[in-house]
Amino acid sequence: MLETPSGGAGPGTAAGDGAPPGGSLSIGAVLRLLREEFPEVTVSKIRFLEAEGLVEPERSPTGNRRFAPGDVERLSYVLRMQRDHYLPLKVIREHLDALGRGGTPRSVPAPSREPAEPEVTAPAPTVRIARGELLAVAGVGEEELAVWEAYGLITASDQGTYDLAGAAVAQLLAGLGKHGIEPRQLRAMKTAADRQAELVERLVAPLRRDRDPRTRARAESTAQELVGLSVRLHAALVQSALRPRGD
Repeated sequence: MLETPSGGAGPGTAAGDGAPPGGSLSIGAVLRLLREEFPEVTVSKIRFLEAEGLVEPERSPTGNRRFAPGDVERLSYVLRMQRDHYLPLKVIREHLDALGRGGTPRSVPAPSREPAEPEVTAPAPTVRIARGELLAVAGVGEEELAVWEAYGLITASDQGTYDLAGAAVAQLLAGLGKHGIEPRQLRAMKTAADRQAELVERLVAPLRRDRDPRTRARAESTAQELVGLSVRLHAALVQSALRPRGD
């Protein structure tokens, strides 16, 4: 069953206290409503989601977009699935179609509510997102993405697409950038991550070479456990370094 994070409206529910029960809204009014839960959303993002067919607002006689409350609910749902689950628009569209038919979309994992112990899951290897979609998910432009790629912080496939882990990295880089942290300042973190990945690979390589399928399957779960422990250790080390020495 699809789990929607608490505090937000899913499709087919009330959009929130700021939305009128009837009538239509301008794109500016929709932006103000959405920013209560999604502070980083922009008019460009709303227009992109419209262009992708995730929402279809009506047009006034003068050509202005007019959004119904249901459109705001759909936008909230899309943004929530991107933020909490890093789902590509193709998958989100399938969820919305299933809900529109009265069906049940395939489940997604609930987002972690324990920031001190983040849950790390392997990205689905068959799910890829296009460059434009990555830009929309991260809320950045071509210039920022080009700089990230130049510093090796994010890498596209030979086909120019990105996996779900890349989408997560892009969102985190965008968040750090808003606090003035530049890509060049993150090169040491990228180097440390690469070395940690090499260490994990060396530890699980013997399991992956085993003939027993169960042992090879255990290699993947072991790798994910090691990644999770590494992430938690990094967070703990940073928190420890920031603690006043007198504590």
